[in-house]
Amino acid sequence: MKTRAGQKIRLTSVEELLGVANEESAMDLEIAKIRPFKDHPFKVLDDEKMQDLMESIRINGILSPVLVRPIGNDTYEMVSGHRRMHAAMILGMDTVPAIIREMTDDEAVVKMVDANIQREELLPSEKAFAYKMKFEAMKRQMGRPSKEKSTQIGWTFETAELVGKETGESKNQVRRYIRLTELIPELLDYVDQKRIQFTVAVEISYIDREVQKWLFEYIKDNGVVKLNQITLLRTQLQTGAITQTKMIALLNDSQPGKTPSSKLTFSEKKLREYFPATFTTAEMRGVIEELLQQWKQSQAGEDPYEEEV
Repeated sequence: MKTRAGQKIRLTSVEELLGVANEESAMDLEIAKIRPFKDHPFKVLDDEKMQDLMESIRINGILSPVLVRPIGNDTYEMVSGHRRMHAAMILGMDTVPAIIREMTDDEAVVKMVDANIQREELLPSEKAFAYKMKFEAMKRQMGRPSKEKSTQIGWTFETAELVGKETGESKNQVRRYIRLTELIPELLDYVDQKRIQFTVAVEISYIDREVQKWLFEYIKDNGVVKLNQITLLRTQLQTGAITQTKMIALLNDSQPGKTPSSKLTFSEKKLREYFPATFTTAEMRGVIEELLQQWKQSQAGEDPYEEEV
């Protein structure tokens, strides 16, 4: 819908996003009675933005009430407002304005994610676990796919599309983020630190966690890994088990711009065709090294038989 010149554009507030606008009144609730949301995927950091929030609360108070749900024994679980409550605790406040609402576990998950996912500068790990929590909650809410649903894959893709609706993420991108939850914590930290590219991290997520530990050690010692290296590693793993030494060799040989090393071997049976039966392995090695040295000198234009004067 087009807007007329000078017409104000109305933005959706946090209260409306949570469905509390003009619906429920807030009350002061003791902070001591509020528990953090179980497995809350969003980090609450004492950074510059937290200092700004504290300053705003110090001057104006908490303008938007937090949203909680009762969990029994006169205690409540925070659904939306972890940062506001953290700032209030640092400022020495005993209570926060709160809206109390009865919610199921899955309803609370969806509300919690929707209230936080639109924040700026979210880390990949925060998105990954938030999307996974909402995805699983919505699958439970939707129930098992009916016969009208074409396939299980189609059903899960439909759920993924709904998960990304609030942020404009495609269903495929949502599923890529969820894949990151399969990474070991050390590698996921590297994704947050931008030491591993997002697309590379998604590929790594399909690799066994034991091999992921080897990858972490390799990246820690050697720097970044590229997509082509992980693709080759996954191909190798499909053919069977791999040792850490072989993995390192594969990654080193497949570094961009590097010519892969080759290994040339001869069996002792083959070499015996060129030596008397009485020759030992050491004697054969000596002859081979001498002949190779002569060949090297001839390639350089030297006469290997010329005597020094």
